[in-house]
Amino acid sequence: MSEIKLLFAGPMGAGKTTAIRAISQIEPINTEVANTDFSESGKAETTVALDYGELALDNGHTLRLYGSPGQRRFEFMWPLLAEGALGVVVLLDNSRPDPLADMNLFLDAFSRQIGAGRVVVAVGRLDSHPQPGLDDYAAAIAARGEFLPVLEVDVRHRADVTGLLDVLFDQIESQSTETAADANEDEWLQLIRHARPQ
Repeated sequence: MSEIKLLFAGPMGAGKTTAIRAISQIEPINTEVANTDFSESGKAETTVALDYGELALDNGHTLRLYGSPGQRRFEFMWPLLAEGALGVVVLLDNSRPDPLADMNLFLDAFSRQIGAGRVVVAVGRLDSHPQPGLDDYAAAIAARGEFLPVLEVDVRHRADVTGLLDVLFDQIESQSTETAADANEDEWLQLIRHARPQ
């Protein structure tokens, strides 16, 4: 296994396309079309299938970056895109009407990855919309009986996005070291150990 799949998920307008563009070493492929559902976001365009980019890791492997569509009418695609993914970054937009409800929707969708310790939550636009704060997100996750890293992010900045990946890789490595029980888990663990974006 020389390629690793990673999924960026979150509501429409949270920055999935931008995050992939910030770190991809190829011109990202996207499936954006004109937005006709302004009840979810005022964005002019929206992803209807997926975004795709690639990033070389310092161990010579390739990280394949996928971005899911954010609209609820496409939620049937979320588990399909998560299939085979090493981890999921849930991106949230703090300027949306109820970002905590957004988070719960996506955490419900990726409960399988959460159980394997393969999810990190990243919150954008905290500078302009400081409430809810990171502590509120952490408390909402704890109320679900889960523990996940919660970070502030500006998806326009490469360093912020690669920092998310570092945290996710650390999370996965920590969980996998404790629970690795099959050859596939061990292979993934070997791939991400000391692997960081170039």
